Amino acid sequence: MSGDTPNYGTHDTFPKLLVENARTRGDKSASREKDYGIWLSWTWGQVADEIRAMACGLAVLGVKHGDKVVICGDNRPHLYWSMTAVQVLGAIPVPVYQDSVPDEMQYIYEHAEARYATVENQEQVDKLLEIKDRAPNLEHIVYKFPRGMRHYNQPFLHLLSDVQERGHAYDKENPSFYDDCVARSTGSDVAIMLYTSGTTGRPKGVILSFDNLIITGRNGAIREGLREDDDMLAYLPMAWIGDNIFSVAQAYVTGFCVCCPESSETVLDDLREIGPTYFFAPPRIYESLLTTVMIRIEDAAKFKQSMFHYYMGVARRVGMDILDGKPVAFLDRFNYWLGNLLIYAPLKNVLGLTNVRVAYTAGEAIGPDIFTFYRSLGLNLKQMYASTEASVFITIQPDGEVRPESSGTPAIDVELRVEDDGEIMFRSPGVFQSYYKNDEETEKTKTADGWVHTGDAGYLDSDGHLHIIDRSKDVGKLNDGTMFAPKFLENKLKFFPHIREAVTFGHERDYVAAFINIDPESVANWAERRNLAYTGYTDLAGQDPVYELIADCVAQVNRDLAEDEKLHGSQIKRFLILHKELDADDGELTRTRKVRREPIAEKYADLIEALYSGVDHCQVEAEVTFEDGRTDIVNADLKIQEAARTDAGRSPAQAAE
Repeated sequence: MSGDTPNYGTHDTFPKLLVENARTRGDKSASREKDYGIWLSWTWGQVADEIRAMACGLAVLGVKHGDKVVICGDNRPHLYWSMTAVQVLGAIPVPVYQDSVPDEMQYIYEHAEARYATVENQEQVDKLLEIKDRAPNLEHIVYKFPRGMRHYNQPFLHLLSDVQERGHAYDKENPSFYDDCVARSTGSDVAIMLYTSGTTGRPKGVILSFDNLIITGRNGAIREGLREDDDMLAYLPMAWIGDNIFSVAQAYVTGFCVCCPESSETVLDDLREIGPTYFFAPPRIYESLLTTVMIRIEDAAKFKQSMFHYYMGVARRVGMDILDGKPVAFLDRFNYWLGNLLIYAPLKNVLGLTNVRVAYTAGEAIGPDIFTFYRSLGLNLKQMYASTEASVFITIQPDGEVRPESSGTPAIDVELRVEDDGEIMFRSPGVFQSYYKNDEETEKTKTADGWVHTGDAGYLDSDGHLHIIDRSKDVGKLNDGTMFAPKFLENKLKFFPHIREAVTFGHERDYVAAFINIDPESVANWAERRNLAYTGYTDLAGQDPVYELIADCVAQVNRDLAEDEKLHGSQIKRFLILHKELDADDGELTRTRKVRREPIAEKYADLIEALYSGVDHCQVEAEVTFEDGRTDIVNADLKIQEAARTDAGRSPAQAAE
């Protein structure tokens, strides 16, 4: 169908779209999964059969209309199918982050009043067994993989294959049951409940209808020309709204194939094998890929380094113009063609991005240099502005108007406005129904006529492109009245491959100060090339040469800020490198790796005061949580360093005179 105009259909629920896909493209691949190194594949017809058996089996277990069913695990076809099976019955799937600790899960199970759970394996079952006494509504747990569970004999545990077997028998006895359930579903029905990341407090349950997801997914597919022969790699959490649009809504609407990696550790290898045509990654993934590339280049022979840097210079100069179809001189176009033959194409092949027609990034601002790097290679990478409350799409960068500094123009059927105080508001078919059991927050967020408060500050330029500055509530002022936009500053710091995370402070202070997390892989490689010995993260982060490395990055950020009329006064004066990585398990980040400012401010109050007290060292003792749940105490003597600042329009040397 690739040369034809795609027919996206009009069916208004996922169960109805499933039936239609099985009818019209039953022999086409719908799902793939890598298992023990082998790619397994299911057609739309087979997926429809699997989901029918699941739905009937869950009905036998007692799942009924309105029930909440938690879904948890890595990206697995059977977990995606279970969401549709739940929807067939009129119940509501509630995906949760698979790396959540038991206490986080307990809150969601209790708040959602979940009666059922469909999970992946023993790890997730063990978490549920730990919290089951605190989740009184939880009655049944269905799991896919029985490995390690031979002696688990609780009557409320059910192997998925057994549930499906019971479903087959029930379907034979009641042949009209499934079809009647599908026919009863409507676009206005609740399709899913997704919990926010909880940046400022407890996560909120966002209720979305089929219309929210399907219309928004269809509009996105129309804008980008998605087709049934596209492929998507599903590796981001199923609890995230983006995965539900890209890997579910748009897959059902267009009929393209969703591929699940073998594990989180094999994603990059699986990406190369699949060679998807449609790809999404948050900025940290693109940053990580680029860091890996630059590490390899620095380890390469001098000739290869020279060739790489020369042709990347050509790409930076003309690559984006060629991608956008703009006129380019013949000699530059020839050099770019040669560079593509020698550098760009092999590099995209190594990264698994050769076949990508459309790539997105969102969630945080991506560094202009990183963004330009990928687009100059010929990768059609675009930024978008998205939220759970919008069913993802608010703005998307249109072809031919892709700019590193903007988030694009409104998506199809999206209305956008900026309030007098700078807050961005939107209205669209994707606007959420409500926050579950939280009418007060719903009324604060959504107006009676359907406009949604984003809480983000920004502006629309003369061409209608949206520019995001920061979270409205986070934008403050220094004591001298200078605007303080912490997220903006943190994103500029994270543009550097040696900096993984940053937290800035300055509201109602005399100057801006910062916590820095180094990127262990990047800095470790840098240290090894300089024969710098270290024993671990804490030791590496505290070494003077590493401080000098980070100081250069901070100084560059300050030079950039010096040219900004509004923000030149918010240059960073002092910083320290934290003794540990900020971690979601320690309550410092959300599961989507967003900074949780209040917990960090409370936990590291002594360090913050040290940044503003004039001392050059600070002792710290902190508890850290390891992946297996163990905790330990880390002691460190942290150095506090002054950063080079630049007067507006003047160099550091001139400013010092």
